[in-house]
This record gives sequence, structure tokens and C-alpha cells, in this order.
Amino acid sequence: MHRVNLETWPRRKHFELFSAFDHPHFGLCANVDLTAFYPFVKQRGISFTVATMYVLARAANAIPEFRHRIRRGEVVEHEVVHPSATILVRDDLFSFCTVDYSEDFVVFATRAAERITQVQEQPILADEPGQDDLLFLSALPWVSFTSVMHPMHLSPADSIPRFVWGKRFEEGACLKMPLSVQAHHALMDGIHLGRFYTKVQDYLCEPEAVLGDSLV
Repeated sequence: MHRVNLETWPRRKHFELFSAFDHPHFGLCANVDLTAFYPFVKQRGISFTVATMYVLARAANAIPEFRHRIRRGEVVEHEVVHPSATILVRDDLFSFCTVDYSEDFVVFATRAAERITQVQEQPILADEPGQDDLLFLSALPWVSFTSVMHPMHLSPADSIPRFVWGKRFEEGACLKMPLSVQAHHALMDGIHLGRFYTKVQDYLCEPEAVLGDSLV
């Protein structure tokens, strides 16, 4: 992790502008194509939830703006950020589940399976105090939504990006799924969300190249 030099940062004026907003967040919801990805993971017995967590985390880690965070008026860039997902537990409640990211999918999937088992047995609703090297992920598999609004702190404004994926649906010969992204506008713009969606779709179209061909 290192501090971004605001004096030389090309984004300085945009940062100052949007940091002063009462609600400096913006979001986007778009459908992604699962036609190649979904049957690949199902045929290999891979958890769709874990595979989706991995794809989103890998895409976010590949784009520097998704690794930027605001700390007391300064900007830091993490070398790597980790997915923290909501996992359904008993009584229709959920638990937070943070998984240390690894670009090796088998390593990541093994860690995720262990953590999911742990939080299902002992649910938690807190991350490490002050930890911001995270990506907040949720699944809403009951609804093919077109927008999502998140609860979040505004004073100071939370700068951790949020992602939600929804119910799969068929569109012609394609299988699709809504994916929502919300981010702090002082740290990124629409072009960065566009790059994120492009990477995610590239990964979904080439599941063997991204996940490998091993059974997990």
C-alpha cells in the first residue's frame, strides 16, 4: 500500500470536487453474458458464487482505481484488494465473509470454501476495524434487477466499491445476469466502470483460461 501524491495526481481536481459532495457515490447496472461461463462451472462442480466472487475480484484488482481508498483526506492505493461477500446463513439472515484474494483460482476457491463454512457456523457482521482493502460483494439471486441502492456511511464517505449480481435470465440463445457496481466518484469515473465491465465480460467469455480446467 502506498499514498498517492495529491500534488502530482492528475485526478486531484476531480477528487477535490466530488469529495465535497454530500453523496459522492455513483453506480451502474448492466447485464453480463454467462452463456459460456455458467455451464462451464456447473459441469465441473465449481460453486457459481465462488467463481463469481473470483471474477469480480480479479477484474477489480486489474484496475488501479478500484484499489484506491480515501483515508482522512488522503488517497492510498492497495497492492491487492479482497472480496468481502454476504453469505446466506440460518433464519434467512446473512454473514460477512472475507476471502484473501489470490489470482490462482484453485487457491482462492479453497480459501473461499473454508471461510464460507466458518461463517455459516459462526456468522459475523463486522470486518476488521479500519480495514479498507476490501470489495463489498452481494448476491440477489431472486431478482433480475435493474438498479440497486446500498446502505453506507456518508460522514466520512465510505470509499469501498460495492457489487451485486442478480437472478440469471435467458435472452434469446444467451444466458444473462444483472451486475451492479457502485463507487466513490472522487476516485473513479464512468470510464473506469466501463473498463471493469469489459474485463468481467472477457473473463466470463473465456472461463477455462480464467479459472483453469481443474475440478474444485
